[in-house]
Amino acid sequence: QLQLVESGGGLVQPEGSLRLSCAAFGFTLEYYAFGWFRQAPGKEREGVSCISSSGDSTNYADSVKGRFTISRDNAKNTVYLQMNSLKPEDTAIYYCAAAEFTCGPVTDFHAWGQGTQVTVSS
Repeated sequence: QLQLVESGGGLVQPEGSLRLSCAAFGFTLEYYAFGWFRQAPGKEREGVSCISSSGDSTNYADSVKGRFTISRDNAKNTVYLQMNSLKPEDTAIYYCAAAEFTCGPVTDFHAWGQGTQVTVSS
């Protein structure tokens, strides 16, 4: 059984911060790249950030670059997304997902979490 469980979402004010966590069960984390995606109502799911299996490569959507940081702790079987300087436009359900080795298109991700809601509002 493979499972990803996101946590850490919530309601924050603009310019606030949140750290999302993605706990992985049934994975050997070193073989997997992990991505964070988000989807707002009426919008397409978009990639936010991804970290390669080795951790030596990361990428970010232009809209979050400089504000969000992805990291991983294989010993804790957990992937993180630190979100700073949050904007109302960041409001969405955030999902983590796993792909083999490299960060590619969304279709490469075969395991998904249930999502955690992030709401940025004053």
